[in-house]
Amino acid sequence: MSQPSTGKNTARVLQSSCGEWRSIDVPSCSTKSSNTNSSPKRGNPPDDIVDYAFPKKQLKVHMTDRTNSVTVNRRSVHNSCPMPWFGMDIGGTLVKLVYFEPHNPSPSNNFSQVQTLEEIEFFLKNNETCRKGGGGKDTHLKIKNIYIHGNLGTLHFFHFPTSEMDMFLQSAKSKGMSLLPCTACATGGGAYKFESAFKKEVNMDIHKFDEMDSLLRGIHYIDANYQEECYYFENPVDDKFCEKKVFDFSSPYPYLVVNIGSGVSILSVYAPDCYKRVTGSSLGGGTFLGLCSLLTGCETFEQAIALAEKGESTKVDKLVKDIYGGDYPRFNLQGDTVASSFGNMTCQERRSLVSREDLARATLVTITNNIGSIARMCAVNEGMEHVVFVGNFLRVNPISMKLLAYAMDFWSNGTLKALFLEHEGYFGAVGCVVQLLET
Repeated sequence: MSQPSTGKNTARVLQSSCGEWRSIDVPSCSTKSSNTNSSPKRGNPPDDIVDYAFPKKQLKVHMTDRTNSVTVNRRSVHNSCPMPWFGMDIGGTLVKLVYFEPHNPSPSNNFSQVQTLEEIEFFLKNNETCRKGGGGKDTHLKIKNIYIHGNLGTLHFFHFPTSEMDMFLQSAKSKGMSLLPCTACATGGGAYKFESAFKKEVNMDIHKFDEMDSLLRGIHYIDANYQEECYYFENPVDDKFCEKKVFDFSSPYPYLVVNIGSGVSILSVYAPDCYKRVTGSSLGGGTFLGLCSLLTGCETFEQAIALAEKGESTKVDKLVKDIYGGDYPRFNLQGDTVASSFGNMTCQERRSLVSREDLARATLVTITNNIGSIARMCAVNEGMEHVVFVGNFLRVNPISMKLLAYAMDFWSNGTLKALFLEHEGYFGAVGCVVQLLET
């Protein structure tokens, strides 16, 4: 009765083997007592994190300020990585795709590069696969005048259902995309699952990168290049006074990352290149969409959210006041606090009164409350004050964002702050591009 109504842990270390980087597991904080008194002090990583999560010999991009001016230690761009550069985060539910469009193509190959960019842009904008299941181009997220490896250009963002990947590749093949010069990198489980398909259908070798490394690289890189990336909600559950405010994320460490995709992964981040995975949950965005599809017949995430926006979860959930007749003041539990998710559905009469919209809303609140509860416990155990929520579960989903913001603040008595990022689920894909020439 603590929800508002509205394996082993390891540190990831990369080692070089025969010129390639591979990930290994090393013991992390899980070797210490779980007692909260042994939590690390704020700002300090645990003593037994033995190494960094990223290669030490790598290109570094140092931002001189939070504008587009940069100082770059350049490494020469290899001819084996022709532009444009693609990054993909191929998850269990969605493919998140970014591509870097250079503003100044190589003079020696200017015409062919411009022609290639035009053909790729036309293919992505007009491809039916990209538009299926709510997919498409997120034009509002486009970032202009951004530097990657000393090259000035624009980052474009697309997404489409992972279930359409085979169709996407077949379409790309039929349009002659395999003949166009470009470089692609990928992360997520699909980078391995679809590797052979990329080679077979479009004759493309995928540069694969670790999922969590890419996520954090993308977060740090985008925040350094996009002034209003990070934000929070003030008065999140008050429609009249709710306000979205920019948060200065330039010195965030340490902080907790809650990545909500098909499932949930939670990371403690101590420095740009030092982190560990704390825990995870199988109950994430994929769970929400799956249950909504069963309960309401919806087919896409957008449809599920649209239903939830019109529903009332309190018709489905059993509240504290349904049990106590009001508040439970001894433990500061208000009457409208959820005591049992879907608890009212044990009554046939109650079931006959709920709508598809009510069921969608209750499903969304149930999944969101569970994620918030886990995130709060992890933040307390890890000694974190800032919790950053990312992932495509939050796309077109202000209900969950505001509910998470309220829950973090209320149940921690104001000691925890929920933070959100504008580019939500694209950080893994961006991180791929950033890492492309670093190893």
